Amino acid sequence: MHPNKAFDWSDPADMLQFVSERSFAHIFTASDEGLFVAHVPLLVTPNGKIRFHVSRRNRMAPHIDGRPLLISLAGRDAYQSANWYASDDQVPTWHYETVEIEGTARLLDDDELVALLDELSDRNERKHSPQQPWTRDKMTDGKFEAMLKAIVGFEVDPIAIRGTRKFNQHKTGADLAATINGQREAGRDDIVAAIREITGD
Repeated sequence: MHPNKAFDWSDPADMLQFVSERSFAHIFTASDEGLFVAHVPLLVTPNGKIRFHVSRRNRMAPHIDGRPLLISLAGRDAYQSANWYASDDQVPTWHYETVEIEGTARLLDDDELVALLDELSDRNERKHSPQQPWTRDKMTDGKFEAMLKAIVGFEVDPIAIRGTRKFNQHKTGADLAATINGQREAGRDDIVAAIREITGD
């Protein structure tokens, strides 16, 4: 996380909402056999735990259960040119938002894994294909059960949640206005929205 406290994101509920909405993460761990990362969709449960699955063939799969993990999610990001400021002697920077979560992984049983898959599908189908949502009921008998054997699921109960939202909110007056104008001219209305969310301007 960025060391400048001006960029701290400290509300755990707000960060978990971001994680739930972003829903795609890099998950890191280590063992005697090396460093590992998996790139996975995930689900935040109602009690704030993180669930995800990987292929059994993923080289990280046997190094997850019972190990500490670092889960990282990134959201909006953009370049900021020093030319866009009103003040002199500025330098370029990068706007971004990110959340990282620490916790120890627990292997899901088959029923929990199925529930995870059903919930992931339901959430995304309602968002992207609401007229004709896909469900596993559309699969040939036995096919889902066979494919289930190819993946393994995990749950993490967070012991730490940290976040950064770095969108020049520490700037004031003309420099903040110039930041907004520069991002707008660059076509980054999403960054303008992020600045306004944080500063209330």
